[in-house]
Amino acid sequence: MSDSVFLRACRREPVPYTPVWFMRQAGRYMPEYRAIKQRSSFLEMCRSPDLAVEITLQPVRALGVDAAILFSDILIPMAAMGIEVEFAPGPVVRNPIRDRAAVDALRVPEPAESVPFVLESLRRLRGELPPQVALVGFCGAPWTLANYVVEGSGAKEFVRMKQLCFEDPVSAEHLLAKLAATNAAYLCAQVAAGAQAVQIFDTWAGILDADDYARWALPQVQTMVRAVRATGAPVIYFARDSGALLPLLTQTGADVISLDWRVPLDQARMQFGTDVAVQGNLDPAVLFAPWDEVARRADRVLERAGREPGHIFNLGHGVLQGTPVDTVRRVVEHVHARTAT
Repeated sequence: MSDSVFLRACRREPVPYTPVWFMRQAGRYMPEYRAIKQRSSFLEMCRSPDLAVEITLQPVRALGVDAAILFSDILIPMAAMGIEVEFAPGPVVRNPIRDRAAVDALRVPEPAESVPFVLESLRRLRGELPPQVALVGFCGAPWTLANYVVEGSGAKEFVRMKQLCFEDPVSAEHLLAKLAATNAAYLCAQVAAGAQAVQIFDTWAGILDADDYARWALPQVQTMVRAVRATGAPVIYFARDSGALLPLLTQTGADVISLDWRVPLDQARMQFGTDVAVQGNLDPAVLFAPWDEVARRADRVLERAGREPGHIFNLGHGVLQGTPVDTVRRVVEHVHARTAT
């Protein structure tokens, strides 16, 4: 199990072909998922091991991907911290965290007590997945999570967390530290339950310039990466809109840096050097194009990634609703065939 093609690519070892998986590979574009969604809410699907396992396995069966990522959400651990999150359908925080008293009231929960359903899902998945398919756990990065819990919902422009940083930097630091401690423990528990690698999603890292990223986001990610790497599991770090942050991303300590489609992989690899693997980075919207164009764009990603070990093919963000399942499957087959040695 530890020698899957995916895990070997994470370790920058030679592989017989480029492994493929997709962010948000289980979801609304799949008819099997929509059938479950008709009778269950999003939170019910996340909190039920029966449903989470089935949804996680759906793309493995349909697509032939090299890794399965647990079906869940980055905000799931927030409830045990004392943050009331609903999905309607996007995330809504009923008690936004906006002052020192609210930060002080937050708990750093024990994963076995706070998210037993997640750990049970991972244990079942590791038992059901074929050995060649790696199991990936995940969480949100502190900066991204802080933006949701301070703003109170998703937003086009997250302003309130930056405002907190400027007006009350001590409270902002305490909030980020508690989020880092909670999610570091959460990831380590996921590894103990069967996850063989983990990904940290920093979706809103790109709203920071390099100086603010180094001040507010990077130290907390470093804390989390150190904790997880002590378990021996590879860590993938995804920072969206991170072109201006490339010189800082390797400082996270992550084994793999996942990039969105705006950053050419060859340019990233020149900056990163040979000590880190890369993941990505086809534009998710390309999957709506005619097949010839999809194949051409996938080939361009592979060419820019180069022949050096340490590339995992993925999208630059999650699979979009309405994406043709057959196209996603063909991409997996195409990448495997195109890179086979």
